[in-house]
Parts: sequence; C-alpha cells; structure tokens
Amino acid sequence: MTTFKTATRFLFGAFFIAAGVNHFINPGFYTRMMPAYLPWHAELVAISGVAEVVLGAMLLVPRFQVVAGWGLIALLFAVFPANVNMTMHPELYPTISQTALWLRLPFQALLIAWAYWYTKRSQRSAVLNRRLS
Repeated sequence: MTTFKTATRFLFGAFFIAAGVNHFINPGFYTRMMPAYLPWHAELVAISGVAEVVLGAMLLVPRFQVVAGWGLIALLFAVFPANVNMTMHPELYPTISQTALWLRLPFQALLIAWAYWYTKRSQRSAVLNRRLS
C-alpha cells in the first residue's frame, strides 16, 4: 500500500470515528435528519454512530480495511435518505446554507468511492499476503 493511501486511510478512519462520536455528543442534530417514515430515530442515530466508530476504527487496521470499506459503503447508502431529508427540510438547519445541503448529496458518492478504494488491496499487499499464507 502506498504511503498516500495509508495516510488517507488514517484520515478517512479518523473522520468516521469523529463523526460517530458526534452522534452521541450532538444526537439532536442527527435525529432531525431522520425522515419521518423511519421509526426509532434516537435508536437509529445511536446504531449509526456505533457503526461509524467501529468501521472507522477497523479501517485503521490493515487486516480489516477491506471489510471496513464494504461496511462503510453500506453505511453511506443506509444514511443517504437522511441526507436527502436534510436537503428537503433546510428550515431545520438555518446555520447551513442550502448550497451546502445540496452539495452533501454528490459528496456522498465521493465518500462511497473513497471507501471503495480501501476494498482494493495493492498488488504488493496481495503478494505479501500470499507469501505469509
């Protein structure tokens, strides 16, 4: 794995750990994002917070990065309706511009692509893993 990919893996993992912890520091922000058709808002916020912390931490461990990458992709798809709901109800977020709310939607695709990058091991890693097996 390249130094750049390793550095960004730590950055990405830390981002998700921090975001997950924030679910418990500021749960009201996240419960407001939840679409009305979903039940158990507080519980889903807590579950997604735990998932972000666990998957972010797993990403920091090379052995688990592929599983973490796929888990983060699933999580990002799962929370996408909340991001859409946030965009559809900007009045709930007066401190965030409508432009920023709309930019969150394509930004999700970028995060998914970034997580996907970690599901692919480098050729060098694959060779080393075969030698160690």
